[in-house]
Amino acid sequence: MSEHDNWDEHWDRYSAAASLNPAQGMRHALVARLLRERRGTPGIRVLDIGSGQGDLIMKLRGLLPAAELAGFELSASGVELSRKKTPNARFVVADLFHPPAETAALAGWATDAVCSEVLEHVDLPVDFLRAARLYLAADARLIVTVPGGPMSAFDRHIGHRQHFTRRSITAVLQSAGFSVERTYLSGFPFFNLYRGLVIARGERLVTDVGPGKDGLSTRLANAMMAVFRGLFRFNLMDCPLGWQVVAVARKEG
Repeated sequence: MSEHDNWDEHWDRYSAAASLNPAQGMRHALVARLLRERRGTPGIRVLDIGSGQGDLIMKLRGLLPAAELAGFELSASGVELSRKKTPNARFVVADLFHPPAETAALAGWATDAVCSEVLEHVDLPVDFLRAARLYLAADARLIVTVPGGPMSAFDRHIGHRQHFTRRSITAVLQSAGFSVERTYLSGFPFFNLYRGLVIARGERLVTDVGPGKDGLSTRLANAMMAVFRGLFRFNLMDCPLGWQVVAVARKEG
């Protein structure tokens, strides 16, 4: 575990910044685009593995109003925030390596699962996905997003172990017992530009986005995020230069 793996402290400190982050919005839009392919299919049950503070589940409620929604999250603070945002979804405080008894009711439950921006925080991503398989129905579909490209100082601050390529995420998924249907390198050009600015800002970004900050640097950061939220609509879904890695896979066996 990294010294920055205290996820209760993370969501207490960065929940507001995460909700405003255009990169999170971009990833949620990518996931929603892929899940929209399932709209109209009866009996959809979506599990968000590493549901954070519940922003994705809240958006999926509007996209898939008939679906059952659930989230597993390591942080009790994240689950508390999630339950307030989407009270008609189910959220469980869960470490998949040491699952609580409450998760047993969801064994084999999910027809669709999402694991967005989680695997880069995990020392053993293959083992993590193997543990997650227990909660997926036969032939369930899994959508994964992970960062590509270089790490920023902020990435390291919040505990990133590694970033991925198309080849490396495919190898992880296959080793965990999933067949990979599609992979995308998304986000070019404006997500790459945004990430470049984050990298250039270095460790100063850690204080820029902290709670209660209202200095000039914070206002500039918020203005920059607002600009990029508009620009991200013009990112390419797949391009060899994209720094957002997306994979769609199926549970084998």
